[in-house]
Amino acid sequence: MRGLLDPKMDFVFKNIFGSEKNPKILISFLNATLKPKYLITAVEIKNTDINKDYTEDKFSRLDVKATTSNDEVINIEIQLKNEYNMIKRSLYYWSKLYSEQLNEGEDYSVLKRTICINILNFKYLKTRKFHNAYRLKEIYSNEELTDVAEIHFIEIPKLEEGTDEKDMLVNWVEFLKDPESEKVRSLEMDIEEIRQAKDELIRMSNDDTQRQIYEMRAKTLKDKVSALNEAERKGIQKGEKKKALEIAKSLLDVLDDKTISLKTGLSIDEIKSLK
Repeated sequence: MRGLLDPKMDFVFKNIFGSEKNPKILISFLNATLKPKYLITAVEIKNTDINKDYTEDKFSRLDVKATTSNDEVINIEIQLKNEYNMIKRSLYYWSKLYSEQLNEGEDYSVLKRTICINILNFKYLKTRKFHNAYRLKEIYSNEELTDVAEIHFIEIPKLEEGTDEKDMLVNWVEFLKDPESEKVRSLEMDIEEIRQAKDELIRMSNDDTQRQIYEMRAKTLKDKVSALNEAERKGIQKGEKKKALEIAKSLLDVLDDKTISLKTGLSIDEIKSLK
């Protein structure tokens, strides 16, 4: 028997949590994350299509968008690798989701509470908690301005052993972390939504076409990470070169070109060009 696909891969996550066939899965996950005063009872999932162009485009976002019975707009994104921009990225997509609700001539009162949920397979924030939520608040009194803007970060690696299993979000993170673990096998016996999620994951894992798309998406994301790492490396090199040039320029009046070259790693021609 082939192993299960990784539910943290955005393509798989979207098929499980963003499927119109099993809305109870998304409803359970949202209630676990948001812990609303009035439970979400229904969701309308928006972007259900996943085509070949999306899976092959390394910069595409396979996120889950939905509206809830509590009149909220939701966006869920899962990230496997740290791109060092999650806060600004999330604020940008939140602002788009919020502003796109309003057509020309419509009153601001039609704008709905808008929530972005970021699931990260890496440690990102300075806090020790695996789940953190943010709203707009007054900086001195901590008084909340509004709950219309809410951004969540769920950092999977921060989930510690022995965390309260009565918290349904803990159970969902356990499923994402390792769907084949003994803990998840126990959970699926008692919790219908986790059993549905596991069944869908098994179905996808046994489907040759789905597995092929998964492999395609995995390669695409790996290429993206490689491109980002290369860009970061070049950025560091560029910064180091700039620093070396600045040091060389400051030494022109006190040292000869050969000595400056030895100290900075610059060529003689590069040093001469500074004069």
